[in-house]
Amino acid sequence: MISLGIEQLILSPLPWLSNQRLGLLCNQASTASNLLHSRDLLVNSFPGQLTCLFTPQHGFFSEKQDNMIESGHSFDAPTSLPVYSLYSRARRPTREMFDLFDVLVIDLFDVGTRVYTFLYTMAYCLEAAARFNKKVLVLDRPNPLGGEKVEGNIIREECFSFVGLYPIPMRHGLTFGELALLLNNHFNIGADLEVLPMQGWQRHMLYRDTGLPWVFPSPNMPSPATALVYPGQVLWEGTNISEGRGTCMPFELFGAPFFVHDEILRQIEKNAALPGCYLRPLIFEPTSNKWAGQTCRGFQVHITDPAIFRPYRTSLALLQVVMRLYPDVFAYKKPPYEYEYERLPMDLILGDRQVRQALEQGENIMDLENSWQNDLDVFEKLRREVFLYN
Repeated sequence: MISLGIEQLILSPLPWLSNQRLGLLCNQASTASNLLHSRDLLVNSFPGQLTCLFTPQHGFFSEKQDNMIESGHSFDAPTSLPVYSLYSRARRPTREMFDLFDVLVIDLFDVGTRVYTFLYTMAYCLEAAARFNKKVLVLDRPNPLGGEKVEGNIIREECFSFVGLYPIPMRHGLTFGELALLLNNHFNIGADLEVLPMQGWQRHMLYRDTGLPWVFPSPNMPSPATALVYPGQVLWEGTNISEGRGTCMPFELFGAPFFVHDEILRQIEKNAALPGCYLRPLIFEPTSNKWAGQTCRGFQVHITDPAIFRPYRTSLALLQVVMRLYPDVFAYKKPPYEYEYERLPMDLILGDRQVRQALEQGENIMDLENSWQNDLDVFEKLRREVFLYN
């Protein structure tokens, strides 16, 4: 059995939390294994101490769609507490917000991918805590991709944005608590931070191994299978190719009206070793977002062996094939993207302009992957310094 950070806190309350005013950064996926929400558990275990709630991108109920669709401040009806959105007109918390508590409790479910913005909301909160002299307690949760595999290039400083603020790879292999330690200690945020680990989680575990219920942390993350493909399939966000938004299987599906199934499959077989998955041709019609109401030919990514599946490599190879086959109709998404109004969204997602240029020039995907191995070796040493689990 896995005991989450929130469950560890309720089971054995930390003595230093006595009489402290608490703020909670959370959303609807912040639940215990019995699906009771963390804010209710804190209200019951620390009566009178919870003073306010904060939410990341997509809103408290994960109801808001993709980038730059903001949620406003509100009140939480069950508790009558104020709810401050950290994805509204501003993404950084203010002193006035932080004046409401002594300790910020962070209990967010992350999906193990660099571009998922919950990580940067936590980073901004850590920065504010250091500035305003507040304590932060992170309640840890599983990385649904496991904690062993690391994949992708390290983001370059010229590509820093709200989908990438620190030099980490696309698939980082850390829990949210371990990420907090990495940001705070290695990248010198310097907040007064404590992480409450889980009990029973091991690095080899994917989400399906945990026995925990899945509560979607964002509207287009409906299942563990979505999370497994996301580190690669998120690349389509930077293009005019549908990443499956507006369907019931976002990110698992992708395509466009101009795709030709056999053509793509023939090319992809020559391009790279893509183990652990099967590309099943299909046709779909998104109800919203790109190509809404239009027939798209595309594929569903079926993961046949998660242990050897490489999501980033797979989607890079697919992207390169599509760019090569359809130069007259393929297009990059234009700014703005996540509040960046000049830089190309694809560069922000990839984290390195040179990776995009290498794809355009037809560089072999395996050679490209090998080119960033030294950087990954350095990152591997860094992340091992913050490991909380075997």
